[in-house]
Amino acid sequence: MSLFNPWVILGIVMAVLSSFGAGYYSGEQSENTRQQIEVARLNQQARETEQRMGEVAQTYAQTLRKANNVAKAKETKLRTDIASGERKLFIPVKAPECAVSATADSPAPSGDTEARAELDGRTAQALVNLTSRGDQAIRDLNTCIDQYETLRKMK
Repeated sequence: MSLFNPWVILGIVMAVLSSFGAGYYSGEQSENTRQQIEVARLNQQARETEQRMGEVAQTYAQTLRKANNVAKAKETKLRTDIASGERKLFIPVKAPECAVSATADSPAPSGDTEARAELDGRTAQALVNLTSRGDQAIRDLNTCIDQYETLRKMK
């Protein structure tokens, strides 16, 4: 048997190719296993992060509900006070210019000298409604911003 025999050369080539093929197959299987382990680890990490984010969102939702309840109680009291006349809303108005000049011996006015007009009940209630909706929107937006910033820093 000579080294140049085609059957010997074919045997050597087949042995080398089969060893490369076995190594490739083994490496592919171990890489596949490693990737599956890595995917499982990342999935677990994502689930934990998602759970923490859910807890943060729940905390902010509870905080917003409490703030809304406090604001609603204040709004209800304000509406009741306005309806009963206990509280009145005023707006400043331009004071009419008086053509009569004050005499030197007349006493100077004391207290509040600002010219203002009282709002009627419906207008006052509408103003309270408008401001309460604005305050609600501001609370919602601020909570959303705070929650976003907290969640952004979690990653």
